[in-house]
Amino acid sequence: MPATPPLDLARPEALQTRSAAQRHHFAPPDAAALLYPGDVMHARMKPKPHRFAYKVFCLLIDLDRLDEAAASPLFSIGRFNLLSFRESDHGSEDRIAPKGHLRRHVDALLEPARIDASGGRVLLLCYPRMFGFAFNPLSVYFVYAASGAPVAMIYEVRNTFGEMHTYVCPVENGQMNEAGIRQERDKLFYVSPFMAQEMRYRFRILPPGPRVSVRILENDAEGPILAATFTGTPRSLTSAEILKACIAMPLMTLKVVAGIHWEAAKLWFKGIAFYNRPARPTPVSYNDPASSL
Repeated sequence: MPATPPLDLARPEALQTRSAAQRHHFAPPDAAALLYPGDVMHARMKPKPHRFAYKVFCLLIDLDRLDEAAASPLFSIGRFNLLSFRESDHGSEDRIAPKGHLRRHVDALLEPARIDASGGRVLLLCYPRMFGFAFNPLSVYFVYAASGAPVAMIYEVRNTFGEMHTYVCPVENGQMNEAGIRQERDKLFYVSPFMAQEMRYRFRILPPGPRVSVRILENDAEGPILAATFTGTPRSLTSAEILKACIAMPLMTLKVVAGIHWEAAKLWFKGIAFYNRPARPTPVSYNDPASSL
């Protein structure tokens, strides 16, 4: 198969060419890092409807090319800046982690699942730090084989109580088609006090390219109860694009946390049932039994 041409973000026609090339194989973007401005939307269907949407931007970064990613003076790795990325914000609850630990952490997660990503890439989609602050309710790792094919998804979930759980999901036969990757997992981790624990996640993922999309349907025994989505389009991680994103969405990472608490307050005023926090599960899960949810 011929090599997929590089993605030139300055030329719209290049996005169209890459889109056709990626339609089924989802080869990763060539850049060490990109911004993905877009929209987050949550829609609750029951017991009372509740919907909100916000403009946000995410960082997509190659865990093997962190130094290369910091090409703009407005973006740094491991130190304060307008935008920055710290490996210690991800992967574990150890806030003092050596440089390069995050890729090694991913490889260690993959080993029990017998997933070989040697020679392949790992791209992380997350919120960057803005003025030194970030909170990531969900960080998504796209794991690629040396061939460029997606071989695993890792969903790293955090709650506002300082806890984290990681779902490691190999991309299995039948889970990938031209529309993206479709996976399912039982909910094991307490995220919201307004959502019961006996739920099933259905992930609908369009890997990064001319567009990235993360859609999660949360289902109980009677059907869908919540849909959460992020959809974005790529921008080069240049100073101009960083300034453009930060001016359009000032203090975006603070607004993420403020928005979580504001929407929780509105659910409380609507009389949505409150669920106590259960004991924490194991930090990492790989599979679960067949579910009726």
